[in-house]
Amino acid sequence: MQLVASLILTILFLSMHVSAQQSAKDLAEIWDKHHVSRMMPSDVRHKDLVAYLNELKKLGLKVEEVGRSNANREIFQIEFGRGPLKVFMWSQMHGDEPTATSALVDMFAYLQKNRGKDWVKRIEQNLTIRAVPMLNPDGAELYQRRNLQDIDINRDAINLATPEARILKKLRDEWQPAIGFNLHNQNALTAVGNTRKQAAISLLVVYGDAAKTTNEGLERNKRVASGMVRALQQFIPDNLGRYDDEYAPTAFGDNFTAWGTPVILVETGALHGKDEMFLVKMNFVAFLTALNSLAHGSEKSISPDAYLALKPNTSGSLHSIIFRNATLIDPVDPQKRTTADIGVNRQRRRASFAQSAVVRDVGDLKNISGLEEYSAENFVVVQKFGSLKQGEPAELLFYKKDRKIDWSSKNLATDFPPDAIFSGGKWTKGEGVVPSQNREP
Repeated sequence: MQLVASLILTILFLSMHVSAQQSAKDLAEIWDKHHVSRMMPSDVRHKDLVAYLNELKKLGLKVEEVGRSNANREIFQIEFGRGPLKVFMWSQMHGDEPTATSALVDMFAYLQKNRGKDWVKRIEQNLTIRAVPMLNPDGAELYQRRNLQDIDINRDAINLATPEARILKKLRDEWQPAIGFNLHNQNALTAVGNTRKQAAISLLVVYGDAAKTTNEGLERNKRVASGMVRALQQFIPDNLGRYDDEYAPTAFGDNFTAWGTPVILVETGALHGKDEMFLVKMNFVAFLTALNSLAHGSEKSISPDAYLALKPNTSGSLHSIIFRNATLIDPVDPQKRTTADIGVNRQRRRASFAQSAVVRDVGDLKNISGLEEYSAENFVVVQKFGSLKQGEPAELLFYKKDRKIDWSSKNLATDFPPDAIFSGGKWTKGEGVVPSQNREP
């Protein structure tokens, strides 16, 4: 009887332990109902972050200025918890990589507002979490990668030529956190392995040397990352990748690990058909899944296999848009015609800015997939301005092949109005005229 009673108590304990944690779907629903971020992340400037942080201060969170940028903008640190395990997170060291900044604001707001919940109590009691959102406020203001010195802060871990890098190094050295989360955005056309699926989120457990010497902290990080993968697979099962693990001797992630703070890199890409806020939610789910596993000790029982099985990031197999089998006119001799595919890529921009797109490639693109594809086999396609070649703005006029057109006209679009126009990354005339033929990559 004593054995049975002991088993029952063990089962009840484990049940309570599991129930104290939140599932990935629970976390997604929490974000849907309670997120405080209101703007698309790419539209958040320094003043908007300050407004968010003032709201966090009013909730009782510790938010303090920890330094100034090259242009004298404040750099802040947020803190939650009082536990012995020190967790350090930083975002937007590249100014045009904003997704995690909004996710951090949402995460801290929720934790502070819900300190009475058992699973949040466990995080507060076992962890102390510090985060620097928007390490590069000057780059964020201009929506550019580098700081105002035109230096990539993420390659300034050794020289420390930038004030932003010196702040980050100082915060780590003085506090000596046990684990770091380095939060970035990657190219929207990054693919998962050879699948031609977008890598919406890629992870990497970052080694501290070229030999990839492991230690207890790195092995723990593999388990934590595996838990993050398993959570995200419930929403984006085919869109998770592993970031390139080539050793970068001047990068902060590699050096944090070498200095004693093993790092998990989180790179957010894009997902066709989903907006930026969906990826904020995915970051929120991933972050709280990781913190839960650390606070509850459940990471110790997680297999690293889900992380280790991630396919590596690849590039070059995706374009934003491909127009298939278009007829092209030779500008020198309009009687000469060729058939080719036209690959177009949309450019990274703020959500509120006008879209732009450039011609990425012209030719046989059968080995490349477009997130959007159109059959242009019944159309002559000409560039509105200049010539149809790589690097030019994608300002494309579509004419049905059976029309009589004087291709030498000086005012072609006026004298012979096109059947469809693709401009600024979208159809501005004749949407639906050129048939869509999206294929499953």
